[in-house]
Amino acid sequence: MRKVKIICIEYILWLYALACASWLINKLFELSIPGIAVLVAPFVVAVTVSFLRGSVGDKLAPGRDDNDVRRHNLWKYETAIGIILSLVMGWVIVEVKPIAFFTQANNTYSIVSGLFNPNPAQLVPMLNALIETIFLALLATVFAIPFAFFLSFFAAKNLMYDTLHGRIIYIFIRTISTVFRSIEAIVWAIVFCVWVGIGPFAGMLALWIHSIASLIKLYSEQIENIDPGPVEAIRATGASTLQIWRYAVAPQILAPYLAFTIYRWDINVRMATIVGFVGGGGIGLALYQQQQMLAWRNVGLIVWLIALVVWVMDMFSGYIREKLVTN
Repeated sequence: MRKVKIICIEYILWLYALACASWLINKLFELSIPGIAVLVAPFVVAVTVSFLRGSVGDKLAPGRDDNDVRRHNLWKYETAIGIILSLVMGWVIVEVKPIAFFTQANNTYSIVSGLFNPNPAQLVPMLNALIETIFLALLATVFAIPFAFFLSFFAAKNLMYDTLHGRIIYIFIRTISTVFRSIEAIVWAIVFCVWVGIGPFAGMLALWIHSIASLIKLYSEQIENIDPGPVEAIRATGASTLQIWRYAVAPQILAPYLAFTIYRWDINVRMATIVGFVGGGGIGLALYQQQQMLAWRNVGLIVWLIALVVWVMDMFSGYIREKLVTN
């Protein structure tokens, strides 16, 4: 069985390597390798490598004899091949153009000059949009806290994996939160702009959904890292699940929860700028409008205001987190 696992691991590795090489050859030299060869050749290599010591499959498959020091360097070469092919693939796919980067900077002169010469005449209306952004992010964070706090207990493996129905709930909550978190806030903003109309309310709902999913992950992982001693002690007294959560889990997580929440507000202030690009309100909408009109001095003012608020929020959240840790 271990030999099969090694072959499977090696096959996946070499299939990836040969697929990358095939794509690069086709892209750079317009030569095509038959698909059947791409599928079969890695299997032949995998079977051959499986008889050698120190391959990637040999190191990853369970049951390896760590005392065997013979020929344990093959995995380094296999890993190097995978990394190099990945970097080359990335370079080609992204179409990296270092010459253009260093020789065409003058094309951005009007933009850069506007960024460093902001228009103070637009300060008042932009401050209004900035205040809207701050409170948009604040409400999204505050409204997300109770949902994330409650659901995080069901997403903690150490609390839910003792029973079958607990495992089902754990997997369900984790899956839903992962899906919602993987969908960017800007996509949620598009959905809610259609749902409730363009404006800050749509932006707040987008950040609210994303914040719930993100905080569930942060909160639940904090629960999974608590000291199990108090939990076991209170469980031994015959306490109910809610009592265990209340008296053994909650006291250990309140301070980290507060730090995570403040950090999430910091993130939401920055993300509120992005959701504004699709109609989510706040200063992001103003930034999009000014950029469309090529009013780069106004854009410069907005950028500096955003940077100032993010800096203040970063200093504030860092100070709070430091106090929580030291206390």
